[in-house]
Amino acid sequence: MTIILFPFIDAIRMSFTDKTMINPETHFVGFQNYAEVFGDPYFLKTMGTTVLFVIGATALPFILGLVWAILLNQGFRGAQFMRGVTLINWIIPGTAIGFLWSWIFNAQYGVLNGMLQKLGGAGNTAWLGQTSTALLCVVIARTWQMLPWYMAFLLGGLQGVSLDQIEAARMDGAGNWKCFTNVVVPSMKNIIVLILVMGVVGNLQHFDLPWTMVQGGPARATTTLSIEVYATAFKNWSMGKAATVGTIWAVFLACFSFVYLRQVKDTD
Repeated sequence: MTIILFPFIDAIRMSFTDKTMINPETHFVGFQNYAEVFGDPYFLKTMGTTVLFVIGATALPFILGLVWAILLNQGFRGAQFMRGVTLINWIIPGTAIGFLWSWIFNAQYGVLNGMLQKLGGAGNTAWLGQTSTALLCVVIARTWQMLPWYMAFLLGGLQGVSLDQIEAARMDGAGNWKCFTNVVVPSMKNIIVLILVMGVVGNLQHFDLPWTMVQGGPARATTTLSIEVYATAFKNWSMGKAATVGTIWAVFLACFSFVYLRQVKDTD
């Protein structure tokens, strides 16, 4: 507990100072750092980018993971093999995944542009060099990374759904969609909320993919709060301001962590 609590308290203390990695002298500046951070239009953009990244990188793999879990739950031949193949993505380091998808989206020799050329389309699109597509590329890479995680939890939840309730619903004339919405989803409500909250918390903290692929660019189009803290501290050398951004970031994390803990308590 001390190992976690002390650095956190020290970071909050540092956020009220002008500490830098260049000047050894440190002065107390009160809420000046907070005023400058909230007054910076780039910070508002960073907040918006973080929200978009969290929504996209949580919703997309959840939906695809749910669809894939439903298919695997049908028990077709080779389902266990496909489940094992899917889980490979989960164990690959995030940095390696970042380099892989950077190669796929590369403007000059990327796989995606090569495929588009074969199909007769434009094959020179700078996917990671455009502000309109860079964040989407990072979300796609994150989706590929996290889909197995969502699939594993959702598949476990599906296997816990009572078959008797589904059969009873079918006897009452319910189709597949009504069985899913009226029986399956209510039975999985706790696990769905749990993994969505965990996904949001994980994406709020995520750093390696956006940094490996585009380092927060172009034009800060993929700069999230995690990258902002790193860049402020180790590129601008402003430890006090980085601690300020980190404290704001921690508040967001604390809100979702509180929801997560409440959900875990309700599940128990």
